[in-house]
Amino acid sequence: MRRRVIVPVLVCSWLLALVATFADPGIAAAESVVEVPMLAAFQANNRGVFEIMLIWWDQKPEPDPIELRWSNAIVKYRQVHMDAMAAAFAYALERTPGVRHSGTVIVKGFTYRPTSSDGPSAGAVMAVGFIAALKGDRLQRGVALTGTIEPGGRIGPVGAIPDKVRAAAREGCKTILIPSGQLYDPRWNLAGLALELNVTIKEVSTVDDAYEVMTGRRI
Repeated sequence: MRRRVIVPVLVCSWLLALVATFADPGIAAAESVVEVPMLAAFQANNRGVFEIMLIWWDQKPEPDPIELRWSNAIVKYRQVHMDAMAAAFAYALERTPGVRHSGTVIVKGFTYRPTSSDGPSAGAVMAVGFIAALKGDRLQRGVALTGTIEPGGRIGPVGAIPDKVRAAAREGCKTILIPSGQLYDPRWNLAGLALELNVTIKEVSTVDDAYEVMTGRRI
């Protein structure tokens, strides 16, 4: 039976329609599908940008070992983003030793308008998404995550967190996870922003910590 895994986010019907229009027909046959909320900030836009990265796993005996493939949709991934994706995928494989890693994991990105993802700040949430797809776990709705992925699955600092919080809140997320040590960064007032937007902002130190919050399960 095909399992559908949803990373927590309440996206607008327009974006869901866009995803349905441009998604690869092969998604219908995939064993598991993940919709990953991607938070970004660009130039002088203080409202942030919300993207969806679709991950689907074609669970076949071949290729073995498993392969990661990506195809551009509305979002163009640049090299530094691809490097973060590769690191996130490698960590997901490391943390799921009991899963048979064969077949193909395919990634495609969507957003409201054509854009590009330049930085590695979605590395942590990509790792959560890859692990969820491989394990078949369900993720709780209404949670978003920003942060780089560092060696050992640590979540590293990112910039423009207020913009990313605004983007997450706009799409219905009520809990936003950020890297440990950045809640009281003097560059911004996240406590005030959380009150303004009626959201909860929490720090997490590792991908494993974030995964537990987003799924209610330990890896």
